[in-house]
Amino acid sequence: MLAELAVSTFMVLLTVAIHGAGLYALGRLLRLERDAVDWASMHPMSPRGFALTFALVFGLFALHGTEIWLYAFAFHALDAVPDLRTGVYFSTITYATIGYSDAPIAEGWKLVAAIEGINGVLLIGWSTAFFVTIMTRMGPHRRS
Repeated sequence: MLAELAVSTFMVLLTVAIHGAGLYALGRLLRLERDAVDWASMHPMSPRGFALTFALVFGLFALHGTEIWLYAFAFHALDAVPDLRTGVYFSTITYATIGYSDAPIAEGWKLVAAIEGINGVLLIGWSTAFFVTIMTRMGPHRRS
């Protein structure tokens, strides 16, 4: 159990650091865009607003994808899953808390998977808050 907790702690710290840095970088890029265009006058369904929304969503997906793959690599390196493909699949359903089954993972590493689920919920929530904050700053509906 100590090994599971050590791996879990390391993975949580790593993914939170990556997520924080990624959101910071996205925020900086969005500030550059905001300085180039008046967001208050940009409609979210305009071509530029649409492109900005897609770029933001893609950036968030890239962050979550990176974190999912890190867990998959960890599971594979620990021989907790039979192959990397299974590791990516298992990590994706665990991170997103879909959790069909924990059958693919070795018994001795199930606690890591459970903590990945908690970690995923927190990081997805953080991304959701970031996304909503950005979207409410855009468009003529915004209150001054």
